[in-house]
Amino acid sequence: MAAKAAAEELDVDGVAVRFTSPDKVVFPALGADGGTKRHLVEYYRAVAQRGEDGELGPLVRALLDRPTYVQRFPDGVDGEEVYQKRVPPHAPSYVRTTRVTFPSGRHADAMRVDAAAPLVWAAQMSTVTFHPWPTRARDDDPDAVEHPDELRIDLDPQPGTGFAEARAVALDVVQPLLADLGYTGFPKTSGGRGVHVYVRIEPRWEIKQVRTAAIAFAREVERRAGGRVTTAWWKEQRTSAIFVDYNQNARDHTIASAYSVRRTPRATVSTPVTWAELADVEPDDLTMATVPALLARRGDPMRALDDAAHDLTPLLEMSERDAAAGEGEMPFPPNHPKQDGEPKRVQPSRDRARPGGPEDPSRS
Repeated sequence: MAAKAAAEELDVDGVAVRFTSPDKVVFPALGADGGTKRHLVEYYRAVAQRGEDGELGPLVRALLDRPTYVQRFPDGVDGEEVYQKRVPPHAPSYVRTTRVTFPSGRHADAMRVDAAAPLVWAAQMSTVTFHPWPTRARDDDPDAVEHPDELRIDLDPQPGTGFAEARAVALDVVQPLLADLGYTGFPKTSGGRGVHVYVRIEPRWEIKQVRTAAIAFAREVERRAGGRVTTAWWKEQRTSAIFVDYNQNARDHTIASAYSVRRTPRATVSTPVTWAELADVEPDDLTMATVPALLARRGDPMRALDDAAHDLTPLLEMSERDAAAGEGEMPFPPNHPKQDGEPKRVQPSRDRARPGGPEDPSRS
């Protein structure tokens, strides 16, 4: 039986991070030559540590001060997933936390990222993917985590569609709509088949208001997309289209961060790209083995994300027009309490009182 490797200490921007089990295979399809815990940890060191100019690493910029959940795979990506929202009591002192509130009203102390070392520590704990809130914590304002500074547009391919269709919607519909609104959007691959687009917004609105704006944006994309897009919450209504998942802007819902590795055989990475790059990019080429070199060659396309924060008013006014035209609230995720004006939380096929259903009064 092979001897267990001794624990190491990694220097992460001047912080000593304990590292164990470097040869443990996290990505079985890559094996010992590219899929071990050492490969994962070294990837996160590469994208999290400060550059030679002293600037924050691109992953830290993406997560800076955000409440962040972690998706862990202690037995590798083919094993059980642990989706962890709370920082454990045994975490090192350099791991900061911030208080978040769940839809139930309960609270948790989530990781608050402010440096590279906590991210490498999380990778040491078998974290594969980081899931940040669209809000930021501030020491001088405990309420800051209730006011998003990011509008997230999630283009999610449904059966019969894939990355090519999501890319086409992003380029043909989302980018022109953002331009019409005067917004600057920053696209990234999801690390799977989808496309994410981030818009920096002024942190003036509460989470529910940002979700309302996201619904308005999604509906306008659907109107412009000529049948290629759906906003239907129930899967049975979506057909073969790209779903604009507006509920990714709901409380306690998160998207894999920029530069997060995903649970895929190739260890693909959710990678920021320019709009020009999006036209030709192949998501399977963007992996934890290739992304550090890409960053070194052309930098981080999301470096300018914080340069301008946009006003949500145009989208909130669009929402008011939609409401006046009879397009009201959309379903919330199932872990949320029932909201005023929300449609029934029942699959349309199981709603006996739906129009044409067995209990529809018009059938009598």
